[in-house]
Amino acid sequence: MSPHRRSTSLAAGQRIVVKIGSSLLVEDGDGAIRRPWLEALAADVAAMRERGQDVLLVSSGAIACGRRHLALPRRPLRLDEKQAAAATGMIRLAHAYQEALGQWGVTVAQVLLTLDDTEDRRRYLNGRNTLATLLRLGAVPLINENDTVATDEIRFGDNDRLAARVAAMVGADTLVLLSDIDGLYTANPRHDATARWLPVVHEVTAEIEAMAGAASPGFGSGGMITKLLAAKIALAAGCRMVIALGREPHALKQLDEGARCTWFLPAASPQTARKQWILGSLKPAGTLIVDDGAAVALARGRSLLPAGVIRIEGEFGKGAALEVRTADGRLLGKGLSLYGAADARRILGHKSGEIEACLGYRGPDEIIHRDDLALERERAG
Repeated sequence: MSPHRRSTSLAAGQRIVVKIGSSLLVEDGDGAIRRPWLEALAADVAAMRERGQDVLLVSSGAIACGRRHLALPRRPLRLDEKQAAAATGMIRLAHAYQEALGQWGVTVAQVLLTLDDTEDRRRYLNGRNTLATLLRLGAVPLINENDTVATDEIRFGDNDRLAARVAAMVGADTLVLLSDIDGLYTANPRHDATARWLPVVHEVTAEIEAMAGAASPGFGSGGMITKLLAAKIALAAGCRMVIALGREPHALKQLDEGARCTWFLPAASPQTARKQWILGSLKPAGTLIVDDGAAVALARGRSLLPAGVIRIEGEFGKGAALEVRTADGRLLGKGLSLYGAADARRILGHKSGEIEACLGYRGPDEIIHRDDLALERERAG
C-alpha cells in the first residue's frame, strides 16, 4: 500500500473532495448563511491549494437557504417545493462561496449533477472532463445535486453519496465529510455513554453498518447511514474518506493539525481501482485494432490516438467500453471511448490536429485517454 493510502493526514492528499453539510453552512433557525464560518473554510481551501492540492467542494444548503427567501413553512417539503427552494438558494450559495474564495483570488465554478450524470457513461465522461478542465484552469468546482430537474427516481437524496460519486468520477484520493460529529462510534454517543470512537476503518462490514444511527434533526438529510454508504463508494474507488467535526471555523485546518476524526482507508489506489473496474466490470461494445507503434506507446503509458487505429469493429456510443487489440488479435486492454463509432471511423488513422477538419468540431485528441485505459498486464492476480 502506498504511503498516502495508509496515511491519516489531510496533507497527504493530492485531489480532495470536501462535502459541507447544511447544518454547518446554514443557520438552523433562520436559514441564513454562516458567513464567518464560510470565510474560514475559504482560508483553509486557499491554504490547501497553495501547497498544490486540488480541491472540489460538494455543498449542501441550497434548499435550507432558499426556503427562507421563499418563506416556505418549516415542515417536510414536497419535491416541487424543494426544487423551487434549491433554485433560489443555489444562486445565493454560489455567490457566497465566490465572495469568500474571491478574497484569495480563487474562481468558483458551479456544477449541478444528478444521479444519472454519474451512471450514464457518456454524461459521466462529459462531467469528469469538465471538472478536470476546471481544476486545470485553477478554479474550485462547487457541486450540488441538480434538484430543480431531478425526480424522486433519479435523486441521490443526500450529498454524502453525491460527494463519493464525484470523488470516484475525478479520481480523487481523499474525501472529507465535514459533519456534526467527530467520527464513527460503535453506537450513537449522544444516547449511549459506552459508545467507543473508531479512529480507523478498513472495510465497511455488516458490523460497521450496524453502528450507524438515525439522522440528526434540523436541515440535514444525511446521518451516519449515508456516510457509511459514501464510504463504500469511496473505498471501492480507492479513495480515502474521513468523517470530521465541522461546526467550528477552520475545520479543515483543525483536521490538518490532527483533530479527532475517523479515517476509512482503501486497499487500492484510485488508479488501480479504476483500472480493475474497467477490466473486470464493463462489457465491451466494440474493438479498436491498433498498429505496432500504438501498441508500443500504450505499453509506455500513453493515450490511444486516432493515428494509431487501423480498424474499428462494432457500433457504440461515446463512453462505451472497447477492447484494444493488435492486428494479429492479441488483447492489449480495455478502455472508455471518447467518441462514438461513427465519429471514431471518420478520424481513424488521422493525426490529432486533423480531427476538426474531419468532424467539423474540435474534439479530444485521443480516442481513449490513458486514464480510461486499463492494460491486460494491470489485471489483478
